[in-house]
Amino acid sequence: MQGNETRDQSVAAATAGVDRETELKLLTDPATLKQLMANPVIVRNARSKLVVRRLEATYYDTSDCTLARRGASLRVRRSGKRFIQTMKLPGEHNPMQRREIEAPVADILPQLGKLPLGELDLGAEKLQSVSPVFSTKIRRHQQMIGIGDAAIEVAFDQGTLIAGELADPVCELELELKSGDAGALYELGLSLLERAPLRVGSESKAERGYGLASGTRPTAKKASDSGIASDDIVDEAIAKILTACLQHLMANLAAAEKGDGPDGIHQLRVALRRLRSAVSAFKREVPASALEMLGADAKNLAATLGPARNWDVFATSTIPDIEAAGLESIDFTALKSALEPSRASSYEAARSQLANVESTRFVLSLGRAIARRAWRNDVDVASLAALTQPSRDFADRALTRLHKKALKQGRHLQHLEPEARHELRITLKKLRYDAEFFRPLYSNKNADDFLRQLSKMQELLGVDNDVSTTQSLLREIEGRSSEIAVHRAIGAITGWQRRDRAEAAKRLKGTWRKFLGVTPFWQ
Repeated sequence: MQGNETRDQSVAAATAGVDRETELKLLTDPATLKQLMANPVIVRNARSKLVVRRLEATYYDTSDCTLARRGASLRVRRSGKRFIQTMKLPGEHNPMQRREIEAPVADILPQLGKLPLGELDLGAEKLQSVSPVFSTKIRRHQQMIGIGDAAIEVAFDQGTLIAGELADPVCELELELKSGDAGALYELGLSLLERAPLRVGSESKAERGYGLASGTRPTAKKASDSGIASDDIVDEAIAKILTACLQHLMANLAAAEKGDGPDGIHQLRVALRRLRSAVSAFKREVPASALEMLGADAKNLAATLGPARNWDVFATSTIPDIEAAGLESIDFTALKSALEPSRASSYEAARSQLANVESTRFVLSLGRAIARRAWRNDVDVASLAALTQPSRDFADRALTRLHKKALKQGRHLQHLEPEARHELRITLKKLRYDAEFFRPLYSNKNADDFLRQLSKMQELLGVDNDVSTTQSLLREIEGRSSEIAVHRAIGAITGWQRRDRAEAAKRLKGTWRKFLGVTPFWQ
């Protein structure tokens, strides 16, 4: 017993200084950053004077970047004569929250003995040898303000990230919640957005620094588990699922804006579709106006990203797949050149939209709605009662409802018109997203098989949509190009996709039968 007490005391001592940092980062330009310091919202709610600090920090990692791969960072920051060592670790289910371990050190070199490495599951042996990766030089204007009962530290940061001979400018506004309601962070961000053009910053200085040092761009990330638990009520399930959607969205903003591949835009659209599916499921029993607005805004943003995704699929999947078949006398080179102007234009429009004030407002509004449980407002007594029910009961109803709808729409599948098959595809997509959201509530091992058969049905039904989308893109190219090689390639693709559609139709009946044969895992 005494040994356990000694161990508990040592662990408590090792983890002293562990805290959770809840932060919102907003990006802007130097002139706007300076104006924001005198913004009425800041001045009116100030609780302290504006303090100026010069901060220099060095970030450390192992030779194979163990910390970066775990989403963590280790830095030593100098402020005046003081040196503070900080390790940050990713939050579990909150994109704005990170675990933070701080300790004073003697100089700019890290002191690993002050970190509870054994408790953090980061590979203690590897971390015994770390070296500098990059550094930062920041001029920070800092002030404490109050929004309602919340205390928020506002930092106006301008400076440079440095990795060897490379440098990248920093100009951002950091809002860190010190106490009170997390919704106040988003409230403050929305208030500032009314007076200045701002963008949500989804990358930390550490992530940007690693990218600068390695020469890599932001990468896309798939959705994570919703994190809901069997004892959660519906109110908590809504919060966790919407948070997972926000986390997925935030994780792909940088990849969509600056990434060098198609996955950023794709995953961002998936995040928006998942959000819409979640809103659709919940608003049936909790018809809150806040959910309606979030769903509508997500739909509008997804629509503006659609053309970029369509051109991506055409350029990186459709053409290469047909090329791989080795069609004789068909050269796709001219067609690939002809599509690039449209693809580039669609990306310019998508990235312009992401930088737009309306997109920033949508992200901040989503965060505020989650933090303040906005779906509790503007609903009747019955809806409030529904929020207190077990999430498992709600999930049973929501999944059963979508499953029955899909079975009804799929009757006489072979004879359905294209529009009806498209509606069935949409229903199956919603069923898949909702099944993924609620899956943690069920221990049934049948879930994998159910989701696998569901995905196969989606894929086959998606062939019609892919063909229709491709044909519209081909018509656009055809209308502005007179090259014979382009038109020959267009004809080859049209013929090939007719074959694809016929093959999909042959497989549809058997795949549908297999889907019907899988028992829903929630039953």
